[in-house]
Order: sequence, then C-alpha cells, then structure tokens
Amino acid sequence: MNPPKTDARRHHDPEVRGFASDNYAGAHPEVLAALAVANGGHQVAYGEDEYTAHLQRVVRSHFGATAEAYPVFNGTGANVVALQAVTDRWGAVICADSAHINVDEGGAPERMGGLKLLTVPTPDGKLTPELIDRQAYGWEDEHRAMPQVVSITQSTELGTVYTPEEIRAICEHAHERGMAVHVDGSRLANAAASLDVPMRAFTNAAGVDILSLGGTKNGALFAEAVVVINQDAVRRMKHIRKMSMQLASKMRFVSVQLEALLAKDLWLRNARHANEMAQRLAEGVRAVHGVEILYPVQANGVFAKLPHEVSERLQKRFRFYFWDETEGVVRWMCSFDTTESDVDAFVAALKEEMARL
Repeated sequence: MNPPKTDARRHHDPEVRGFASDNYAGAHPEVLAALAVANGGHQVAYGEDEYTAHLQRVVRSHFGATAEAYPVFNGTGANVVALQAVTDRWGAVICADSAHINVDEGGAPERMGGLKLLTVPTPDGKLTPELIDRQAYGWEDEHRAMPQVVSITQSTELGTVYTPEEIRAICEHAHERGMAVHVDGSRLANAAASLDVPMRAFTNAAGVDILSLGGTKNGALFAEAVVVINQDAVRRMKHIRKMSMQLASKMRFVSVQLEALLAKDLWLRNARHANEMAQRLAEGVRAVHGVEILYPVQANGVFAKLPHEVSERLQKRFRFYFWDETEGVVRWMCSFDTTESDVDAFVAALKEEMARL
C-alpha cells in the first residue's frame, strides 16, 4: 500500500542558527530513526508497551537496580510530578533562587503541585549544606510550610556543575534532617560530560532520591522522564503522573527517544559536543575587549555582560536572550548541532558590533 501524499512544506530556513536555547535545535537523526522503528502496528497504550519496558532496563544501567523511569512530555511536567511524589500537602521544597522550578515554570510547582518553594540566593546557582540551612527549619511550626525536599539543578541555570562530592554532601545533610533530594536534570548529560563521569556518580551513588531526566535539550523531539531511585521516598507515582496530565497514551514514542539517547552513547556524544562549542564560544568572547564572562563555563551555556545596545544589535543577527536586562547580562546556549562555524560567525559578529561603540 502506497503511503498517502502530503502537502507538508518546510516553513523555516534550516541554515539559520542561534544561541538562545538548546531547545531551538531539532531532533537528532538517530532519535528520528528510532521513532520510525517504533512506528507501525499496535502496541499497548499508557506505558504497557515493549519500548517502555526496555527503557526500564536501560535506565537501570545508568541509575542502579532500584531505578524506575516514568516517561513524561516535558521538563516542567517532570519536575511537578517528581516534587509532588516526595511532598505532603503541607510540604515545601528548598531550592536556589535561580532554579528553573522557581524562575521559569510559571509557578507550576506551587500552583499545580500544591507545594511551597523556599528559595535561597546563591552566588553561582549551586546550593550547599550551609545555604540549605537558611531554609531548613520549622518542621513543627504549623505556621510555616514544612521543608521536605531539597531540589538542585545539574547543570545549574547559570551553567555551573556540581561535583559528585558536593551532591553527596547535600544528600547526607538533607537526609540527616529527614528531607529527600530531587535533581532537576534537564541538562544532566551536559554535567556528566563536563565532569567526565557516569551519571550514576552524582545521582544514585551520591544518594539522590528522585530526578527529572532530560532528553529534549540533548537531541530528543519531546522526551523527559521522572526517575525514581529511592522507592521508599515516593508515593503513588503512577497516579500523580496521570493526575498531572503527563501520562502519554502512545508512550512508546516517548520511551524510544530516551532509549535512543541512553542505550548507547548518543546522550554523551551530544552533550560533549554542546559543551565543547560553549568552550569555543567562551574562548572567542574572552578575546573581545569590553565583554565579561560572569560564571565558569562548565556545561553548554555562556553568561556574559556587555553594553545593552550591542546586545540589541547582535540579537538582530543571532537569536539569544537577556538573562538580566537591567544589568546587561545575556545567555548564550550551544546545542548538539552547533558547529564551529556557527560559533566563529557569532564571535565575528560580536566583534563587529563592539567595534561600533
């Protein structure tokens, strides 16, 4: 039977590149090929399919024998589902004030998850046991939301990376106080590539209880998962995922994307390349007088401060975002498909715009 003809047309120029977000990139060809393999025929819906079953074995190879993956649609959904699973109705989550759950999720953890965020200012996006203690108190005070979870982001929203030792210290500190530890891992692969260690080194081996595992920023079309590592820390994950509108009926198409990334080394190849392009970008930018890089470039993001008018002109040539417009701080992100020529063209454009001052 011949497939039906379609009138689909390309509505964008595939040669256009930007540095606004790793979400701007398309899907990796190996992920698209995996989707085609999973297509056709009938498979049981709602996660009872063969691809989701195989994903569990793949996830355990990365995160230990107790790990269980719950595929979801997006990163905000993963975070909301994960945090609900480790909090009571009166519970609160301690996080950095720059955390994605606090800044970039439209209030979803609090509005949809019904929990309270207790934020802590950090110099580099990273929590420490001492910073956690600024909010870790008042468990028996009925006038205050109860701290039940510490949530950290790996790599952080500022492009920095926790070492395994730093995460282990956080987990020990949190567990001593009866709190669980959640990792927002939308860029977990970039952190592993930066540290040159397996993902297990700073997750299950460090004492993490639950994590949001990202795929979309690393070459997937749409694929994230909540990975439960400590089964004793969660309650009714299946019900919470459904209630939070994150249960995919045709889950095989989410699971197979994560399998394509994780079963071999695609996740690491993609992350290493994005990180390397960020390093190349940082090296080029450092040579431009008047531009200041604000944080260590440890993953695939570069945060810089430069004259506001230069950024506005440069944005007309390459897409990127202001991080703090009042301070003139911008964020440049690299992706699995960023090329050396993309970076070099951007640095050349930056030099040209700076020269117009």
